Formats: sequence, C-alpha cells, structure tokens
Amino acid sequence: VQLQASGGGLVQAGGSLRLSCAASGRTFSSYVMGWFRQAPGKEREFVAVISWSGGSTYYADSVKGRFTISRDNAKNTVYLQMNSLKPEDTAVYYCAAGPPYAGMAPADFGSWGQGTQVTVSS
Repeated sequence: VQLQASGGGLVQAGGSLRLSCAASGRTFSSYVMGWFRQAPGKEREFVAVISWSGGSTYYADSVKGRFTISRDNAKNTVYLQMNSLKPEDTAVYYCAAGPPYAGMAPADFGSWGQGTQVTVSS
C-alpha cells in the first residue's frame, strides 16, 4: 500500500490541525493504521493507532485527550485530529500501515507515508 500524508502546517499553541493520510490499493480496510512523529534529533515515536474496523484506538500518553485518530475505509483515508496543540508537538508526522497484529512499534509497520511537518509556535 502507498501512503500520502497531508495537512501539516504552522499553528499557534492551543490551535488545531487535522492530518490526512490517503492510501492507494483495494486492501486498505485490512490494515492497522498508525501515526508516528519525529522531532529533530529524536527517535520516531508512536502517536496513535487504529484497528482495521476503526473500533479500537490507542494513544500515546502525551497526546491522549487532545488527539483523535479515525479512518474512513470507503475513502481509503486515515485522519489525525490534533487539538490543544503544544510546542512539544512540533515534529514531522508520518502515517503507516501494518498487519492486524501491529502495535506501537515502528518496526510493526511495513508501509510509510512521506511525512508532513507540524510546527507549533509558542
């Protein structure tokens, strides 16, 4: 599956952004989808994951209550709604597709989008 992330940008602290990740291929609904982020000089870290049906989601503690992951299998798209953004959320955000057993580790995911930059100013 090929992934294309979009929706990043510059926003003030407390603001909101919605990231989108469009997938190609007819098997999108069979994949677990995740969002990860990587700040300069840091390792890529888990943000959120959603099951193939959308019925199960899981979040990193740092974003819980502020970010919401969702998917529309009819549109082959996964979203990340980000509210109450903080400067420490600044990073390149990546979407990823993985098998049904994929969890929170980047190594669980085999397909990655190109990343979209999110910058939160204080």
